[in-house]
Order: sequence, then structure tokens, then C-alpha cells
Amino acid sequence: MIWLVAVLRVKVMSVSRMPSPLVSRRMVTVVMVPPSAPSKQLDVFPNPAPERDYVIRFDVPEFTCLCPLTGQPDFAHFTIEIIADKQCVETKSLKQYFWSFRNEGAFHEKVTNTILSDLVAAIQPRFARIHADWFVRGGIRTFVTAEHRAKGWKPAPRVDLPGGE
Repeated sequence: MIWLVAVLRVKVMSVSRMPSPLVSRRMVTVVMVPPSAPSKQLDVFPNPAPERDYVIRFDVPEFTCLCPLTGQPDFAHFTIEIIADKQCVETKSLKQYFWSFRNEGAFHEKVTNTILSDLVAAIQPRFARIHADWFVRGGIRTFVTAEHRAKGWKPAPRVDLPGGE
């Protein structure tokens, strides 16, 4: 991504009560800084409720990377489910992390597993599942699901309540 630097000419006028001619001219450089940028860094924060298992779900409907063979864009919808242990991932850094794949070429299976590995390395969750729904390319739609379970972690038994879905 390229950010432009704009150079503006600013006229500085005298501030006296009587009208006066132009006192000086200055060149001012204004640098446009993006509000955020792609990054491979995943920031974390302490889990606010480490005493219980609860699911954190991220829905990423606009993922983009490049096909490693053709260079054409690939699009996917990611769903991530995490049961955190001591750390949670910060959502802005997760957004910037996903953005960092935009100009990289990779196979669907590789990207999905890389994202899972990077999340596990950052937060060491009790459980993580990533489901990637890769949009049609060449007439084929691809689904990739990868999971991580911490050694020794066992989920609590499922509770089904009447009238629930």
C-alpha cells in the first residue's frame, strides 16, 4: 500500500489591525499516516474469566489473499472459535493480522493452518477451531477446518436445554 505525501503552500499574513502585504511563504509537508496497517503481530490481553470455559467467536467475512499459481485474488469467510486459557487475542491486531495476507500467495490449506498455528503460539488456548469457507475458484468451493486442543484439556459435557436450537 502506498501513502501519498502532500506538499501544501500556506500563505502567512500579518495579524496587525491594518491591512499589510504578504509577510512570508512557507512550505508545509503533510504526511498521511494510515489509521492502521497490516501486521503479523497478534496482541494479547489477560483472559478476564480464566476460571471457566467460554467460547470467543470471530467472524471474518472479507479475507483476501492471492492464489500462489495465478496471482489472482482468493476470497474466504473465516470463523474462529476459541476457548482461551490465560490470554485472549486483541481484535484490532487480529484484523491487521488478517489484512497482512492480502498480497501473499498461499494455498487455502496452508493459510488456514498458518492462522491457527499463529493464534495458538500467541495465546496458547485450551481449544481453537478455524473454519475457512473459500469462495468458488475454477468451479470448486473449498472448505478447510483445523483444530487445536491443549494437552490434557477436556471440554465439559454438552448441556442441551428444552426448546433450544
